[in-house]
This record gives sequence, structure tokens and C-alpha cells, in this order.
Amino acid sequence: MLNLARRFFTRTDWILLGLCLAASVFGIIMISSATNLNGSGDYVRVQVIALALGLIMYVLISFFDMEILAEHNALVVIFAAMFLALLYPLGVAGDTGNRSWIRVPGIGMMQPAEYCKILYIIAVARITSIYQERINSIPCILRVGLVSAVFLGLILVISRDAGVALIYVFTFIIMALSAGFSFLWFLAAGAGLLIVVPIVWNSGLVADYQKNRIMVIFDETIDPLGIDVRYQATRSINAIAGGGLSGQGLYHGTQTQADAIPAQHTDFIFAVIGEELGFLGCFLCILLLTAIVLRIIYIGVRSQSYFYRQICVGVAGMLLFQILTNVGMCLGVMPVIGLTLPFFSYGGSSMLSLFIAMGVISSVKLHPSPDSQQRYIQLPV
Repeated sequence: MLNLARRFFTRTDWILLGLCLAASVFGIIMISSATNLNGSGDYVRVQVIALALGLIMYVLISFFDMEILAEHNALVVIFAAMFLALLYPLGVAGDTGNRSWIRVPGIGMMQPAEYCKILYIIAVARITSIYQERINSIPCILRVGLVSAVFLGLILVISRDAGVALIYVFTFIIMALSAGFSFLWFLAAGAGLLIVVPIVWNSGLVADYQKNRIMVIFDETIDPLGIDVRYQATRSINAIAGGGLSGQGLYHGTQTQADAIPAQHTDFIFAVIGEELGFLGCFLCILLLTAIVLRIIYIGVRSQSYFYRQICVGVAGMLLFQILTNVGMCLGVMPVIGLTLPFFSYGGSSMLSLFIAMGVISSVKLHPSPDSQQRYIQLPV
């Protein structure tokens, strides 16, 4: 045990952990302010407990070699599929209205798709590492496509959470680019989307309010008064603009303290930062998140394992998409699709899953395994 502790303290990436802790504490402070009118104690307590559990999971997962898990990739995918399938009999609608949550007695609400993002990244990394010398072969494409279809299909059909599904899509694109997939495959995928998207759009899987949230970015005639589809973005933009350079002060935001910003402790926490801490607070928030993404990429680049590099690329891509989308929708330049701001938005599942993902990255640092990747190069017979 002493040797394990010594190994963790000497090899873990303290910069990454420090950045994640700084962002999380920053987020808890903002959640406290955003929920001040509604009794912030309960919200802060949940977030602190999730952070504490996240740190425990971070340490435990750091010691686990992800290559061992990857050797049982089929079981990983089956487990994730069963976990997501629980949403069919047990799923309940959260604040977004999507059937994305499971109520766990004594614990609260759990969002399976948040945790399955990590399993998806590991599964895709495993496949691309097996076929790294023949990355554009038909077997590789079919296996990656099948795994992606399982995850996306279950999420879209059961929970209808298009926002979370888009995280998986963007993560796959980033990992595919990193793996070296041919541009021709992307053209083929694009052609397929031109056929599939209109069918899905008109199939009923995409609700009318979801369509309007997307089209409002391009069509100025949709809710020009900002009282319906544009309401959330309009409130957010006004709050950020009202913060100016240094903000109105913590616990003193005009709209924040009137609870006038929709989902201000979750999806629109960035608007709270803008109103109460101003441009400087927003800059610090984005700086911390950017540093986390860059540190993950740095750890991946330093790794001598193809498999580990792909994991780092996947996690970095996942975070990047959520950051850009969340900040974009707070600024009114992206559709409001219900994605939280990593480490800052309220949510126990989000916080815990993020630190599990960071634990996976820490495992990359603790298990360099320069030679173990060789067992993945040989293609299965």
C-alpha cells in the first residue's frame, strides 16, 4: 500500500489535478451564488460530495491499467449498452425533458450517458489501436461504426437526448481524425448524413422545440421578440453584457439574484459568471478549461502508447465540444441543447464522470507501458 501511495504521489499529474480542482471550486462558488435565492446549501452540498467522490474515483482509477479493460472490449460495449438500456424501464425526465436519468434510491439522479462517454472513448481507442496499421480497412470501419451505432442508437431512441448524442459524434470525429481515417470516409459519412438527417428530422425523433432551437440561429424571423425560443439566450446575453469588465459582484448580480436566468446553476452558469464577475471572470473560466484540455493533450502526446494517445484525444475532444457548445449557447451563437459547462455546472453525475475521466488520464501518466501496445498491432485472425 505504501508503495502504491508513493507511486501515485510521484507520478500523478498534479498540474492536471490542480486545474480540475481549481475549476471545480470556482464552479461551486458560482453555484452557491446562482442558487442563493433557492437555498444554496443543498446544491453546494451535493456538488461538494460529488467532488469528494470524484477525487476518490480519480485516485482509484489512476492505479488501473486501461489496457487490461480494453482487452475485454466486447464486455465493455455490452455493459455500456445494458446501462443505457436501463433508461427504457427506469428512465425519468430531468430538467431538459429528456428521458436521460435514473433515480437511484438513497443517491439521487444518475445520468448513464455521462459515464458511458468514457466507455465509448475506451472502446473506440481499443479498435483503432488494433487496426492502427490498417486504419482505413473495412473491418476497422465496420467495428467502429457498429460500436458508435450501439451507443448513439440507444441514446437517441430511448432518451432522445440529441445534445448528449452530439458529444459522442464530435468525440468520434476527433478520434477518427487523430487515428488517420481517410478523408474519403468522411466524405462518405457526409453523404450518408445528407440522406439520414432529413429522414430523422421528419421522423418525430426530433421534437418541434428542438428544431426551433437549431433553426433560430439561422432564421431571424423565429421569435424576433425573444420571448419564446430565444428567451434563454436573450436572458444570458443580457446578463453577460450587464457584467461589464469586472462584474456586478459575487451574490450581487441583478438577474442572477432574482433567479431570472433560466437554468442558471446548470446550463447557463457561464452567464452567471459573466454578470457577477464580468469579462475577467469569464476569461478565467475559459482559461482554466482550456488549460485542462491542453494538459490532457500534452499527456497524450508524451505517451508512447497509441491506445493511450487515442484515449487522451477522445477525452480532450469530449471536453472541447461541451465547452464550445455551452459557451456558444450562452452567447447566442449555438443552439440551446442542454449541455453543461464541465467542472462548473451543477450536477453530481457530471462532476463524478468528469473526475472518472480525469482518473483515466491519470492512469495514462502512471502506466506509460511503451511496449504493451505491441499486442494490439497484430490483427485478429
